[in-house]
Parts: sequence; C-alpha cells; structure tokens
Amino acid sequence: MKSTAATFASLMLAVAVVGFTATVESQDKAPTPVVEGQDQKPPTPHESQEKAPAPVAEDQGKTEENTAALPESQEKASAPKPEVPDKTPPPGSSEDQKAAVASEIVVYASDLSERALFEFEFWPSRQSPGGKMVGTIQTGDKLNPPPEEDPHVTIKVKVQGSVPYRCWIRMLVGEPMGISQANRLYVQFSHAVDKANKDVFRSNTDSYLTAQGPVRQGWKWVACEAESQPADSLVYFRDSREVTVKVQAGMEGVGFDQFVLSPALFLDKPPAEAIVKK
Repeated sequence: MKSTAATFASLMLAVAVVGFTATVESQDKAPTPVVEGQDQKPPTPHESQEKAPAPVAEDQGKTEENTAALPESQEKASAPKPEVPDKTPPPGSSEDQKAAVASEIVVYASDLSERALFEFEFWPSRQSPGGKMVGTIQTGDKLNPPPEEDPHVTIKVKVQGSVPYRCWIRMLVGEPMGISQANRLYVQFSHAVDKANKDVFRSNTDSYLTAQGPVRQGWKWVACEAESQPADSLVYFRDSREVTVKVQAGMEGVGFDQFVLSPALFLDKPPAEAIVKK
C-alpha cells in the first residue's frame, strides 16, 4: 500500500510539470500586441525600391548644367553656309564702263536752283519740261566770250572717264535787238580733256565750245562745237567724277531748257524729240 501511494504521487507531479511547461510555451508563442494607427504591414523590398529616388551620377548632373548654361542662339545655330563669291564687277572694269557709256546725261532747266543762275532768269514755258526755261534779258548790248564772266548757268553732272561725249543744247532763239541776235551760248567744263588727253574747254580760260543757233526765232537743238573743226568738239574726262558745266550767254535774249551730254545715242546726230527723257 505504501508503494502504490508513492507511485500515484509521482504520477501527479509529472502531470503538473507537463501542464506548467505547456503553459510557458503558449505564452512565448502569443502574438505581439498591435498598437492602433501603426502600419500593420511593413513595406516590401520591391516597393521601397520604387519609391526611393534614383541616384544621379555626378558627371550627368554637370552635363545638364552645362547644357542649360548655353545661349539659346548657340543651341539652335545651324552649320555655317559656304560663302558665295561676289560677282559684282570691280570699279573700272569693262562691264562697268559699258554700263556707264550707255547712259545719257540730260539736265532740265526746271531742275536747277536759283544758286545755279548768274544773271539768268527762270521764264515760264509751256513747251519745256517742268514748265520752265532759263534766259537772259534782251537789251541789245554786246556780250563777250570766256574768260569774260558774263551771264551764265552752272550745272553739276557725273561723267565716265575716257569716254567721248558730245554736247547738245535745246535753245530758244530770242527776238533780235541792237547788235544781239539772241542765238549764241558758250560751254566750258571742269576737268575736260581732248582725245590727246590735253586740258581743253576749261572754265575761266579762252578755250570753249560754241552753240550757235539759227537766225530764225524759236526752239532748236544746237550742237556745241569747237571753232577749229567738228572732230575736235568731242569732250573727254580723265576719270569718272562729278564735273561742273558752265553755260554762258554769248548774246542777250538767248534761252534754253535742256542740256544733253551724250556718249552714244546722240554722238553723231541731234535728238529728234523736242524733249529728251532722262
């Protein structure tokens, strides 16, 4: 009986130990209490990688900064275009001279200013360009040729060097009075030479061209001629420049409305039209 009671006590002690051990293991495996408001699910590695900003390489950042600093014009600049050679002929070339020779020099009296007139006057004229002409008062007195400083008109024109010109004047022969037939003009040029390149027809000298009109009153194209022969009446200039033409009255009462210095069109014959266009 004593051995049976001892055995029963040992069995009950073993049961108690086993129950205590089970209780301790269940407490170790109990879940951690959750705090309200705390994220219950930690982010996965994949999600954290998507949300993290990509690292910027040091060289790449510098390249973007350098590109932003470039001027807008430099970024949009296109490749340089090849230069096209200038086809304009140089001054003094044969093409330039041909173009200059083809032009006619025409001056209307109506385009002159008061300062261009010395003892000449503007007269109204329905038959003249611009409705004006220039002339001298008729008193029947005598007028002397150059270098005498008698009534005259000065005209500025541009000429071509080494080109022959012939001078024409549309003259109005006035009413004669006393010793004046009102039908003569003298013409001189600054920088003029002859075909031998000698000074000729210069202002304030006794070398000049004469425009001798007819006796009959009215309008007439009159050539400016040298006293020697018509071949010497051509006017040259050493170089291309602006020159001064001096048209001086040879008789009182004479007038004109157009002056022509022709290198081609009227080199051998006078204008056929009453008014020559510029």
